[in-house]
Parts: sequence; structure tokens; C-alpha cells
Amino acid sequence: MRTKPTPYQFYDDPLRFYNAIFSDILRAKEYIYLETYRVGYDEIGIRLRDLLVRKAQEGIKIKLLIDSWGGNALPGYFFDTFKKFGGEVRFFTKIKINSDFFTRSHRRNHRKLLIIDNDISYIGSSNFTAYNMNWRESVLRISGGIANTFKEIFNQNFTLYNKYVFELPKYTKTIYSEGFEIIRDVPSIAIQKIKKKYIEIIKEAKRKIIIETPYFLPGFLLRKALTDAAKRGVEVNIILPRHSDVGVIDILRNKYLGPLHSSGVKILFYQEHNLHAKLILIDDSLFSIGSSNFDFRSFRYMHEIVILGKNRAVTKQLIKHFQFSINNSIPFDYFKWQSRSWINRFFEWLLLPLRHLL
Repeated sequence: MRTKPTPYQFYDDPLRFYNAIFSDILRAKEYIYLETYRVGYDEIGIRLRDLLVRKAQEGIKIKLLIDSWGGNALPGYFFDTFKKFGGEVRFFTKIKINSDFFTRSHRRNHRKLLIIDNDISYIGSSNFTAYNMNWRESVLRISGGIANTFKEIFNQNFTLYNKYVFELPKYTKTIYSEGFEIIRDVPSIAIQKIKKKYIEIIKEAKRKIIIETPYFLPGFLLRKALTDAAKRGVEVNIILPRHSDVGVIDILRNKYLGPLHSSGVKILFYQEHNLHAKLILIDDSLFSIGSSNFDFRSFRYMHEIVILGKNRAVTKQLIKHFQFSINNSIPFDYFKWQSRSWINRFFEWLLLPLRHLL
């Protein structure tokens, strides 16, 4: 017998997450709006597509917004039947390999949102691919009126999908809904609202900070906030994958780990498969869940979204999640880091100028 989800259900297992989402899609009565970075041409992507075709045949209004980079493996005919029955699909910012690549084409929509029938919302880290089936993810399912807020945000993005110039304040305004704070980023070196919020909550931490991220390339102000917190007696924990799916980032992040460790920041490497969760928990109370990585590229160049709150039903699940992560991690070895080879140090130096693009 399937267990009915609570009003706030956290998922870190992709299989459970996909089963929950597909079940909710099957029950949709009015509309389904999905925004995601990646849909795979594999068993998960095809299963998602086929379910959406079925619901489109029933007359359900369906809109899909998929990033062009993340959806580049899909054949051109993939959504033909879906569109035939009235489904709408847009690909965010077509990729152009030309002189504009590192300005326009580099700016991707990395958000992950699903809204169903003004009642169900999903926000988090997971894409729709079989590639990540054994990864550790972070997705929050919420039942309630916040779906209307996410619907408005989705419709803004659906309109924005092919625009390069737009009103930044309109698309980065912080929104408060149902006791949560929703923060959005769009490509901007000056604004970076998610980064600024993270610095703020790190500075306000009294006892404990836990950050879980697959890609860790923090800028100076974030590093300073973390080390200052550790120096004032806050327990600061950074949980990273031992080996992420982007090896070049693992090489470059290594440059930051020794100084952070020396300043009192605890760094842990998750051992089981890949860690793709994107979470922050402050003082076992304030949490952040969303699409943003803890790196230059997410904060500067990506369309991202996170939700912050102090909901006890959510934090209880996150504490359990973090305990598992910590129990299945090993600590950073500072002495091994100090004795790393010259070739490792050389590549850290070589990649440093590219840190904003990785």
C-alpha cells in the first residue's frame, strides 16, 4: 500500500522522488507546469514524456520549460505526440557556438520546479534522467497554497525563455509565501541574491552550519563568512561528494579546502555514489533547498531558485538526511592535502582563472 505524502515531504532517493512525481502527475485534474534543467533520452525521460502525453490526451493543460543545454540529448521528434495533443514545450535559450557563447549561451536555466493543480509543488536538485538514479538528491514536495506562487514564477520564466535582456528587479524580487522565502537569481554579477542571502544567514548562525553541495567553489566573501563563523565557535560542516560527476571542479575546489580546514571549517567527503543535494541548514532550524550550487557559476550566470524557511516538519527530515550523509562520509585529510603533488597544484593554479565558468 502506497504511503500518502505528508504536506512537507523531503526526498533524497531519486527512485522514491520519481515515483512520487509520476503518481502526482497521473492524478492531475487541471494543469501540470514543469521547469527543469535536464530531461534524459532514457527510461526516466521517456516515462515522463509518455505520462505527459497521456495527461494531454485527457485535456490537462501542460507546459514544459527545459534548458536547451540540458535537453540537447533529446531527438527533435521527442515531444511531437505531446504537442499534437496540446502540450506546450519550450527550450530555454538555444545554444549557439559562436563569439557569443560565453555571454548568452553560457547563461542557463538551472531551476527545477513542478506545479500541479494549485496544490502540489516540487522544488529541489533533481533532473529527469536515469543517469542520476543512484545519486543522493534533495527535493521538497509541498502541498498547499504556495503552488500559486510557484505558478506565477513559472509563467514568468516561460515567457522569458528566449530573452537576453529583461527587467532584473521583476525577475529577482524576493517572494514570501506560506511562511517561506523564495529567492531567485538570474544572470547578474551585481545582484547574486542567493549568494548574498547565504552570506547573511551564515553570519547570523549561532551554533551550527551544515552545507551540502556537489560543486563547491565559494568566492572570497563566502569563504570569509564561513571562516568567521568557525572562529566565533559555530560548528561549520561542508559535505561534498568524494568524486563529483564534474572532475575539473573537484580539482579546482581542492585549492580552497586546506585554508578552510585550517580556519576550523569541517569538510566531509560523502562516499556512497555521487552527492547532488543542494542544502543548507542553520542551527537545526533555518533551511535552504533548491537548485543552486555553492559556486561562482550558479551565483553569477544561472537562473536559479531556492526556498528558505523554519518549518519544523521539514527540518526534522533534513536533520535525518544530514546524519546519514555524515555517517557515510570521511573527513578531509589535511596532511594528505599538504603533501599533494606538484602536478595537482599546477592544475589548481591553471584552472583558477576559469572558476567563474565551471
